Amino acid sequence: MDKRGAVVLGGAHGALALARSLGASGVPVSHISNDSPLPGSSRHVKHQIGWPGPLDEGAIPFLFKAAEDQFSYAALWDNGKPVAEFTARRTRQYPVDFGCKSTFVEIVEEPGVVEAARTILASIGHHGLVEVEFKRDQRDGSLRLLDVIPRPWSWFGLCSAAGIDLGTMLWRLANDQPNAPAAATPGTAWMYLARDAVAATSLMARRDIGLGGCLRSFGRVRACATFARNDPRPGLIDLPLTGGRVLTRRILKAGHQT
Repeated sequence: MDKRGAVVLGGAHGALALARSLGASGVPVSHISNDSPLPGSSRHVKHQIGWPGPLDEGAIPFLFKAAEDQFSYAALWDNGKPVAEFTARRTRQYPVDFGCKSTFVEIVEEPGVVEAARTILASIGHHGLVEVEFKRDQRDGSLRLLDVIPRPWSWFGLCSAAGIDLGTMLWRLANDQPNAPAAATPGTAWMYLARDAVAATSLMARRDIGLGGCLRSFGRVRACATFARNDPRPGLIDLPLTGGRVLTRRILKAGHQT
């Protein structure tokens, strides 16, 4: 496989169009898919890589492992070099087994995550904000890359609360102003209260966590998803918005299906 090129993950017609666009510019394209062979039939796709898909033996058990096996590298980079960085753990999520949203995230020290993320970001000369997510595979202890997010992520508020204000640092970098060295405080936590209450209750109901541990985790929270004392309106609006989503997407949808 070519050392430099582009990898297109999944898709059909859109992936085909992307492969044609990149190929016309002389970029070697590889396509990974478990369903449509359409993009791989293009003359611009040099390598077609298949995998059995989510029903592959071991795929679902690995992905459904506990949330505490998922780690993030959060940072600001300047032309291929880190300006400030830290690692965090997704301790709780919603839904609890295969979460689409973080509900409780805390700062932890994970040198292996830093090393893996730096390797990826340095190879592309990354510039700007980034979150790189990994899942630790308990079968062999390795870190599996989940995604790379070059924009503010859901728990971005944890940055300033932990001592690394990446938002302000990004502004200073964009305006050619120096940034002082900064380090995150281990144990500092972020919470999405409306959803974490559900996630924590579910975990306690099946005895994955105890009441004492849950209450202690609340004590480490220094940033919330929507509520802030100096800016309370978003937090007040979020509760009815969340209730409305639950009503329309869960309750009413279930009623239509029956």
